[in-house]
Amino acid sequence: MEDSIRGGLYYGMSSAAITALGLMIGLNSGTKSQTVVLAGLLTMALADSLSDALGIHLSEESREDSTGEAVWAATFTTFTSKFIVLLSFIPAIYFLDLEAAIPLNVLWGFLVVTVLSYQIAVSQNTSPKKAISEHLLIAVVVVLATNFLGIWISGFAG
Repeated sequence: MEDSIRGGLYYGMSSAAITALGLMIGLNSGTKSQTVVLAGLLTMALADSLSDALGIHLSEESREDSTGEAVWAATFTTFTSKFIVLLSFIPAIYFLDLEAAIPLNVLWGFLVVTVLSYQIAVSQNTSPKKAISEHLLIAVVVVLATNFLGIWISGFAG
């Protein structure tokens, strides 16, 4: 069951960080609206956390060696960790203007990915530098792609 909890925790936290970055960057680039970015994060905190919890639940159930306890542990851990990490992006958006909040949240998201990557690498006796670089590269691609997507979409609205 410990593996299920660890898997749910790492999956939920990393998914939250990357998804929050993509959503914030894309919505900000497309709308420049604090309300839209906040609404997007709050909606995603609930809907995407539940969706990923169901996904991990089904994935765990499909394993022949899974137990009911392990399935529910992974489900609960995925939902809780994703929900909490997603909520952690909200204070900066709420209390700061978007020009300050977005870069601060990008740094926060990169820090979450870095810490998770480091912990995984150390637990697997692999190179933390390689794991961190690989995972941050994915985060940078998400940020750049959603930024350009938001800009492209905003061209249709105005």
